[in-house]
Amino acid sequence: MVDARRRSPALDPQARAGTLVAAAACLLPLLLQLPGPLAVGLAAVAAVVSALSWRRRLPSVLRLLLVLVLVGLVLTGARGGFGRDTACALLAAMLAAKPVELVTLRDARSLLGFALFAPFATFLLDQGPLSLLLGLAAALLALAAMSRLAELEDGSNDGLRPAERLRRVGTMVAIGLPLALAAFWLFPRMTTPLWGVPENAVARTGLSDSMAPGEWVDMLVDDRPALRVTFDGAAPPTSEMYWRGPVLWNYDGREWTASRWHAALPAAAVEHGATHYAYELVVEPTERRMLVALELPVTVPEGAHRAYEHTLGTRRPLSWITRWRITSAAPVSFEPELRPLLREAALRLPEGFNPRTLALADQWRAAAGEGAAADAAIVERALSWIRTEFGYTLATPLPGRHAVDEFLFDRKQGFCEHFSSAFVVLMRASGIPARVVTGYVGGYRNPVGDYWIVRNSDAHAWAEVWLPARGWVRVDPTAAVAPERIYDTIEDRAGRGLGGLQALAPVLDLGDWMRRGWNDLVLGFDAGRQARLLHAFGGSDPGGGQLALLFALVAGLALAAMLWLVARGEREHDPMLRAWHRLGARYARLGLARHRHETAGAWAARVAALRPRSAGLVALSARFSDWRYAPGSDDRARGLLRDLRAHRP
Repeated sequence: MVDARRRSPALDPQARAGTLVAAAACLLPLLLQLPGPLAVGLAAVAAVVSALSWRRRLPSVLRLLLVLVLVGLVLTGARGGFGRDTACALLAAMLAAKPVELVTLRDARSLLGFALFAPFATFLLDQGPLSLLLGLAAALLALAAMSRLAELEDGSNDGLRPAERLRRVGTMVAIGLPLALAAFWLFPRMTTPLWGVPENAVARTGLSDSMAPGEWVDMLVDDRPALRVTFDGAAPPTSEMYWRGPVLWNYDGREWTASRWHAALPAAAVEHGATHYAYELVVEPTERRMLVALELPVTVPEGAHRAYEHTLGTRRPLSWITRWRITSAAPVSFEPELRPLLREAALRLPEGFNPRTLALADQWRAAAGEGAAADAAIVERALSWIRTEFGYTLATPLPGRHAVDEFLFDRKQGFCEHFSSAFVVLMRASGIPARVVTGYVGGYRNPVGDYWIVRNSDAHAWAEVWLPARGWVRVDPTAAVAPERIYDTIEDRAGRGLGGLQALAPVLDLGDWMRRGWNDLVLGFDAGRQARLLHAFGGSDPGGGQLALLFALVAGLALAAMLWLVARGEREHDPMLRAWHRLGARYARLGLARHRHETAGAWAARVAALRPRSAGLVALSARFSDWRYAPGSDDRARGLLRDLRAHRP
């Protein structure tokens, strides 16, 4: 390896700079998908390493130490887990350190080959249009840098400016574009990917089947879309947009979790209201099998199943953007008959926690008495207490052992996580079956495209209480907080409440609409969309063999177009030389082709001797030789070009 490195030519400053720029361009889209502090650190490492290694290679000990430190930092951030995110971060770290070896042409080729993996790794984390554009730009720069290395190796130097070199590389890429488009639109699609990708070492922010103190803060300030909804007709009021997710039954004094054995139960009895809402749900990847729906789903889309609590689950993890058509309607009654085993689960509380809450619940029950009216009175009393004495804020410390007692009697401030948990504990202690429901609430209507955006920051937790004859009834204690007692909101934390940003709203709406279109046309292009595309052109539903044949036909045409463009690009670009070669081709068809050793004058003299009527060729060849080796005025050149094109044997 050392001998090969010694035989490889050294890089000149231009080739070194081009290689480093191309490698940085490849690293950029991957850095944008990594956590901010890690991305900034790796960018700084890449810049420092490139500067220190510009004139000489760093000692081996320093290089080894640098690699060990970077690997340690990445693995520490992953907290011992290893998955897709960690692997991509390690790739970025190694690419940031790779310029430390950049000395020879062989090193440059190695760096560029390794760097091209970074844009592809980016698509494991994000498939948005920005990632695609940055990846294409990086690939073009890498190909241009490789072109410069090829010239350095063979000793040639075209003296091309960087812009001209990029133009040539872009032309080559454009020639292959028809084949790429044919492969994307017509290659037979499979319903699932051909390969599996490990889940993230650190899970994405989003709903889960548990709720613990402090876990929701990151999600509530995450402004990324979780789903986009398009209603077929009128949309329900925003206040009624409760997107139902996991239902939590079990409480251990700190954390709420879903019940595993409920999954085996059939869906509870529901009487839906008369107003139905049909809509299409486009869900961002979550790597989980949970699907939210407007309360309560009437239909179950293909590929999903309905659980006992009327939550929806999917058969496969949501690893890519998916589309679901659902119809929902508000319930008139929801499980009016509650089985004893389920009642016991909805009343269970851990022992040794929250004594003040239990005492208060006993007082309320003694004052209210027994019966359905008493249960409804206790629910209303709790909501009235929240309206008058409680406030909403995200600035809450982590609770101690008696979390509900601290919230209800000491702090009296929190957000949905605290309100729903405390309310359900208070109801259970009062003898009213209750459970926590998580999901999203509300949404933002994008006027550009007329659809609704539900963001991660719209995540919410509310309560359901069971009342005789009515069954499960939704109660949102967070919504009961008086407006004047809302101190620290999600909008304040995310900066969306500043009036100065309102001017950017149309731009943001347009940007999300464009991203939605990208999802529809590119990321959501599956086997079903492919079949509908062919139907739009009047085709029937093709089988796999027919689709493969159609792809082969279009791909063959694309290859033929590529070959024609390549052959056209190989033609002589100078119009004068092209006219001279065409003149020679005319005589070649008569058996009078010019030999390789013949000059223009000698060939013309030989032709004139064999064909006296072609004597004009001698004068024409003399004029061509004068133009070739002693160029004259433009007028003379235009006259010569005209005569060359007009001359016939």
